[in-house]
Amino acid sequence: MSSFTPSPLHGLILAGGASRRMQQDKAYLACCGEPQLLRTFHLVASHVDRCFVSVRHDQRDDPLRATFPQIVDQHDACGPAAGILAAQEQAPEAAWLVVACDMPLLDDNTLRTLSAARDPDADVTAFTSPVDGLPEPLCAIWEPSSRVPLRHAIERGEKSLRRVLDGLRIHRLIASDSEALFNANTPEDLSRILDSDRNA
Repeated sequence: MSSFTPSPLHGLILAGGASRRMQQDKAYLACCGEPQLLRTFHLVASHVDRCFVSVRHDQRDDPLRATFPQIVDQHDACGPAAGILAAQEQAPEAAWLVVACDMPLLDDNTLRTLSAARDPDADVTAFTSPVDGLPEPLCAIWEPSSRVPLRHAIERGEKSLRRVLDGLRIHRLIASDSEALFNANTPEDLSRILDSDRNA
């Protein structure tokens, strides 16, 4: 029997976006009677050792974000990649269950599936996106081995996590409920997703 012990698993809720396309702060969007950030934090926290919210410097004192343990971006204008790297550099020995705060249909079963299927020998364990068939970086487990490639990508000016994943070892999963991975980036996205949920 192997004596290998996986790295501890921490949680990171990505809430540092500017929400320009949504035209309002996505962290505050009402979902199931509470702000989306609060709902997502509670979902993720039950699957990890410790949980944090990723924020930009100018968001640290936001009333909602300030109620959570925070990790502040250290790279400007790099999007979600900056949040993940900041977390990895704060706790380089940990793996990070990373989730965007704009997935209104994300559920406990999806996160349980992800956690149970974690492959510490891969760089990232990720679901296959139901939209384009590519690995979904914003509901995924990023192992410590992904830190250096991610940092190098940011140093090259690469902001796309999908392109970062191209060079990593990915353990891919299929979500039993593909709608749980849908992102709400615009008011139209949010309306369509919630209408679909109500009519399911």
